[in-house]
Amino acid sequence: MRYLIKAFRATDGVSTFELDAANRESARQQAESRGYRVIDVVAPAGRRLSALAASRFSVPLFCQELLSLLDAGMGLVEAVAILARKAKQDQAHRHLEALHRLLGEGQAFSRALEGLPDIFPALLIATVKSAERTGDLNEALRRYLAYHRRLNAVRDKMVSASVYPALLVGVGLLVVLFLLGYVVPRFAKVYEDIGGDRLPALSRALMQWGQFAGEHAAAFALAVIAGLAGLGYALSRPALRAAIMRRLWQLPFLGEQFRIYQLARFTRTVAMLLKGGVPLVAALDMTDSLLPQPALQAGLATARQAIREGRTVSDAFGANGLSTEVGTRLLVVGERSGELGEMMERIAIFYDDQVSRTVDWASRLFEPVLMTLIGFLIGGIVILMYLPIFELAGSLQ
Repeated sequence: MRYLIKAFRATDGVSTFELDAANRESARQQAESRGYRVIDVVAPAGRRLSALAASRFSVPLFCQELLSLLDAGMGLVEAVAILARKAKQDQAHRHLEALHRLLGEGQAFSRALEGLPDIFPALLIATVKSAERTGDLNEALRRYLAYHRRLNAVRDKMVSASVYPALLVGVGLLVVLFLLGYVVPRFAKVYEDIGGDRLPALSRALMQWGQFAGEHAAAFALAVIAGLAGLGYALSRPALRAAIMRRLWQLPFLGEQFRIYQLARFTRTVAMLLKGGVPLVAALDMTDSLLPQPALQAGLATARQAIREGRTVSDAFGANGLSTEVGTRLLVVGERSGELGEMMERIAIFYDDQVSRTVDWASRLFEPVLMTLIGFLIGGIVILMYLPIFELAGSLQ
């Protein structure tokens, strides 16, 4: 398989080329054996997907490429200039050119990032700003990339676990629509001469539906298309999605899992800011967007005020729903040891593990139940179609 390699070498700068390799790691090793420092390795399928998804500027990719160039010994301004020249997307090129211009004016890297607030998140800016005090920008970028990978690990797992059920529901829906819109109307024509009273009640209702769908086939097809289009449009509306999420949050078990997932993101972000030297209250001010649920936002505001008034973090978080019972106890340990940032990172890992176990358990339970329900639905339609055949055979005898 051919892999697309994006790499840096002192004599060539950043270059892109293809290699034949058995897997991604083998392609990386081949490139490194030629003296390259590999920035990214993309499989052919990934290249097609990346071309479709490249309309937005990727901050993690920028940090990864910048870190590779800095590790190779290049200066910050020169590295950003190279990334700007090599950017293939117009949007990415404009952003990097603007960043390079700000750095060329003598501004610090954090101030240059602040000049593009719609592109670079406040967390990255705060991380870089704290690194400028210690002079270790490379480590700060590594910390941000590690944070980003861990932050999205559970979300990616949830998405992966939902692909198969979504595909199963989609295929099952198409099969049911095919049976009701095409097969059943043709069976209904065959059974027109059979007395209606001689059929089972459910089969009779199904045949009546088939006759109706056969007489109004065009209207049925338009109704299906309009219904699917309307459903897609409705789900694309932010207001409807927000209403659905509010309903899901109110469910006892599912709502608790959503809460733990949001707390994991929040706790991990605060931990990273604390380890980067950001004061606790300032870190809490920067994490409002990570708690979209109104109750958690209100709890964060109350906890922030309580901490300003001198209460401990464990008391403030525990009293306002920002940590579970286990999380509160771990916060107490972190306060006693003086390693609050490290302890918050452990709490986030504990939350992620809890959500991951729930996702694994739910996927193992939900998938067979869903397959059973779809099988019963499709099988029931088929059996109801064939019951009149059995009735006809009995009448001939």
